[in-house]
Formats: sequence, structure tokens, C-alpha cells
Amino acid sequence: MEPSGEARPRMLSGVKVLDFTQYLAGPTVTRFMAEMGAEIIKVEQAPMGDPARLLPIVKNGRSAYFVQQNRGKKSLCLDFSKPRSIELLHSLAARADVVVENYGAGVLERKQLDYASLRGINPRIVMASISAFGRTGPLAHKTGYDFIAQAFSGLMHMTGHPDRPPVFVGMGIADQGSGVHAFAAIGYALYHREKTGVGQHIDISMVDALYHMHELNVQSYTMTGGQHVPQRSGSHHTLVCPCGVFKGPQGYIALLVLDRQWPAMAKAMDRADLAADERFATGPKRAENREELIAIIEAWMSSLASDAAVLEVLEEYRIAAAPVLSVADSVTHPYFQARGMIRTVPDPILGELTIPGFPLKFSEFPDLPDIAAPLLGEHGAELLRGHLGLSEEEIGELRASGILFSAEV
Repeated sequence: MEPSGEARPRMLSGVKVLDFTQYLAGPTVTRFMAEMGAEIIKVEQAPMGDPARLLPIVKNGRSAYFVQQNRGKKSLCLDFSKPRSIELLHSLAARADVVVENYGAGVLERKQLDYASLRGINPRIVMASISAFGRTGPLAHKTGYDFIAQAFSGLMHMTGHPDRPPVFVGMGIADQGSGVHAFAAIGYALYHREKTGVGQHIDISMVDALYHMHELNVQSYTMTGGQHVPQRSGSHHTLVCPCGVFKGPQGYIALLVLDRQWPAMAKAMDRADLAADERFATGPKRAENREELIAIIEAWMSSLASDAAVLEVLEEYRIAAAPVLSVADSVTHPYFQARGMIRTVPDPILGELTIPGFPLKFSEFPDLPDIAAPLLGEHGAELLRGHLGLSEEEIGELRASGILFSAEV
């Protein structure tokens, strides 16, 4: 179990966040902020709340997916169709530091919960909006999700084998990548606000978050006048060779050999002759003869007793290499255990749940908070009482009129 309790306020303690997010991209932002001590008011629409509450794996009506993304947040469930709900949210926005949302285009505008409306209430507000194609531009109206962003950004075109269809990356990289971008941008916007007193709107596109990661493809195409058209290259790098995934004695091994390391790689394989072989004398020549080189490397690997033996030899010669781990491999691997990336957390419905750990390691905050995901509407009364000063009678009236909602899951 992780340490419980906090010795002192965390870095974002005192920061109040209105969280109009669902599924993955937006919740990623506020999940990071919750870990760092911010108060996250997760605003959910009655009666179902965040649709992620229904995503698998579900046990006793509780979604492990939802729990992983929403730990440390407080749930306020309101009927957005009722004007009184919007009034309450405006009052909360007047007291908030940050708003995060990832609704479809026009949804918050129709409810007067968009940046223009909230800035009129609170000029210091920092608001981050995440969408597939951004809030401006010719495609701002389009609906999109992680899979769509991967396709439109070119990432999918560059993933997979050249003679096969494009491949979807095996995790929500657009959702979570845009979420981490928004998390960083919010921090700088808050820093700017401390200097100027002025908030601002942050417009994050999932497509943009992926597109800017083309470290080579865009400029290699434009600088050659379109003569070099980047294509997917399967399990091996297009330029660096050898660099890719190789069949080992037991599983698969990824390795990367820099040009200056080629003689060392030849020695590691007990094939010093390869260092003088004209077919492999330079990086471009090795790339031209990649299939022959792959066969040589895999033949050497297969001559050893295990993947561990292969990796031991490569480490001896300082060749960068690693096994291709499955999720099943990772959850028991000493690396992830030692780095705190296998994290067992408590949940009132699921019991103990194993999730990925927090990737940011701060020297002044080595321990992580002991936080849980909320039940639907669990904190509604607490939030309205604590932040807006509503009486028990007023809260009871909100419940009776269907404005304030809560449900056991």
C-alpha cells in the first residue's frame, strides 16, 4: 500500500478546479492535478454522470476504468437542463482557479459555461478545452476521439508494416497526450496569472498534440521538395540500422545500435568480421541490406539460451536493448515495482485495485496521497455547503426538485 496522509500541503493545494470532463482526455488533466493536491470538483450530468462509469471492467456497478482516471476528485451531479444548476455552477466558477472541459463543440456555449461566459464572472479563471480538432479552425465542429486523432495526425499512417493497413497504437495516446499537454499549459497559465492577475483560455487539439510529435517526418518531406515521403516501416527504423524488434530465444528484443557502436555490436555477436563487411560498413549500407542483417542478428540471438542471456551480452557492450514486455510481464517486473509504477490503491467498491503509478517524481514530495474515486454525486452537499454556504434546507430542496443528484453505484 502507498503511504496514507500528507505531511504538508502539496504543490497544488488550494487550487480549485471545476472539472467538466469525461472519458479520458480531460480526466487525465485533472487526475494529474488531484495527485498534486488540487481540489477537483468533478461536475457530472444527471442522472448517469461521466459515461466512463459504465466502461469495463465493471464489478458491482463500479468501473475500474473510471476509478483509475478519477481518483482524488469530488463528484457534483446536477441536472444541466435546469437553470438553477447553471446558477450554481456560475457561483462555483466565481470561486474557482481552473476549469477543464472536453465536451463537444457548442455544448458549454449553450449552457453559458464556455470561457466567454465564465470570464465575465471571474476574469482570473484559467480554462482548458480539449477536443479532437480544436476550438478554432475549419474542423472545430467535427466530432472526434483518440482513434480519429491518430488517423488524422498521420500517426496511424506511420504505424505498422508498409504492405499492411495502418495500425492503431495500443493505448489512448491522443487522449492522454493532449491531457498532459493541457496539464502543463495550465501550470504556466497559473504562473502567468500570478504575475498579471489575468486568466486565459487554453485550446488543446488532440490532433495537434500528436502532429507536433513528428520529429522527422514533416521536415524530411518538405526539405526534399516532396521527394522523400515518410512511410511506415514495421518493426524497424527507416534510417538507423540495426534498430528494431528482433526474435529472441524466448520472446522479442528491441535494440538500437548507433553508427559508432557497430563494431561493438559485431564483437558482441562474436562476428568481428562484420565490422569490415562492405555490406554493413555504414548506416545507409546496413539499411540497404537490412533483411540480411536481421537474419544474422536473429541467428546469433537464437544461439543463446535465453532472452536474458542475449540482454546480458548486449549490456556488456553497452548496446541499448530491452525485452518487449507484455502487460502481464510488467506488473511483476522489479523495475516498475521499484519506480512506484505498479500502484495498489483502495476503492470502496472494488477493494484493492492495481493501476499504473504516477510518472512525475518530485524530490520534495516522494509520497503519494491516499485518494479514491468518487461515487456519483457523492460530494454534492459537501461542496454546495462548503463553497457556496447553502443550508441543509436549501440542499434538500435542490434534491427534491431533481437539480442535485446522487446515486449509489
